[in-house]
Amino acid sequence: MPEHLRRTHDHDPRRRRPEARHRPRLEGDDRRRHVQLHRGRIDSRLATSLSLWQEHFGFTDWTVGLVAAISANAFGAAVGAMIGGPLGDRYGRKFIYTYDLILYMLGTLLVVFAAAPWMLLVGVVLTGIAVGAGVPVAWTYITYIAEQAPEGQRARHVGTAQLAWSLGPAVVFAIATALVPLGLLGSRIIFAHLFVIAFITWWVRRGLAESTIWSDHKKARDEAARAGGAAVRHRGFLELLSHPKNITALLFLIGVYSLWNTVAGQMGIFMPRVYQTAGVTDPAQQNLLQVLLWTMTVVVTYVGFMMLGDRMDRRVLYAIGAVLGIAAWVLLVFAHVTMPLLILFAVLWGASAGIGAQAFYALWTAEMFATPYRASAQGVLFFVARIAVGILSYFFPTMLAERGVPFVGLIMFGFLVAALLIGVIGAPNTRGKSLEQIELERYVQRVAR
Repeated sequence: MPEHLRRTHDHDPRRRRPEARHRPRLEGDDRRRHVQLHRGRIDSRLATSLSLWQEHFGFTDWTVGLVAAISANAFGAAVGAMIGGPLGDRYGRKFIYTYDLILYMLGTLLVVFAAAPWMLLVGVVLTGIAVGAGVPVAWTYITYIAEQAPEGQRARHVGTAQLAWSLGPAVVFAIATALVPLGLLGSRIIFAHLFVIAFITWWVRRGLAESTIWSDHKKARDEAARAGGAAVRHRGFLELLSHPKNITALLFLIGVYSLWNTVAGQMGIFMPRVYQTAGVTDPAQQNLLQVLLWTMTVVVTYVGFMMLGDRMDRRVLYAIGAVLGIAAWVLLVFAHVTMPLLILFAVLWGASAGIGAQAFYALWTAEMFATPYRASAQGVLFFVARIAVGILSYFFPTMLAERGVPFVGLIMFGFLVAALLIGVIGAPNTRGKSLEQIELERYVQRVAR
């Protein structure tokens, strides 16, 4: 057996822990999917209410852009990610999960009882920071699920988090549809429901076990420190950026995820306004189109990414998803907009998202970074992606109002084409390989913990 395969074989955690291959699903796995379901509701909450808050407080389109830019959809989450990623590597995943939701609950309460613009703005910022702090750790837990998966089923297991994340917005938009007659009160009720969900999630997280992989690494660091008489360095941003393989992986994933997410971020928070500009003025119809879109994402995540991600060429599967997304925006830009066309748009984009950049981002980030770098890498990637969303979000409402759907659609089209090319050209060949084998191939040797 070749030396690099022998080392992989000897270090495979499934050989050291035979029970991992066929062990029953841990209760914590279901709790983590509950966490992802909660996170999926976050980006959609402002999308259902921005117009109502604009009317209530007399905001201009520029102010609406500012609210979107500082929210959990953009800058707020970016700041939180830069905080939560390194803290997750240093103090553990559970540490972040335990405390970030307290900040989130405070933010949602400020929005629920917002009687002045500052209360809305502060509440939006606090929820954004809380969301961002937890996201790098949440994605790292997806890796935990992948590491515990049977051979050849990594995409299937990682896809469970993508599925739960997609289900959240579908639920929020469905609730928003039912609450349309209540106007702004309905929006406050949606945020109140998010507070309740956050509290339940916080309570559930109290029972989460710490990641065994992180715990093993911490134990190894502590033992090395005792044996050597000196503290062992914690991996951070400088360590992450010091390795050429990390740099190339970061650039690739920024090209794939950040460009795609710049489009998805605008859709997540402004899509009802796009529908309105296109002629669909009924809020209930706008929300129902979003319910259809996110339901398609749930369905295709399961039948596409989870069922096929471990069986077919991932480069081809990624390309199919990217082309569907481009086709959706081509319809909005170049075709006469009618309700049937908007329905087709929702179906195409929803299907695209199910096997698109976000699903592969979660998978490839787990595979392309060694464990000591993983949460910090998530923090950097999420920070860059949300900064990009925030910059465009500030200008998007004004561009949409003044230039219309075709103009902003061309911008979306450009981002999506670039993400398609980068993903197809640079897709890593990792299907069917263990994470430790991938680490050896990428870093030549095991990365010191």
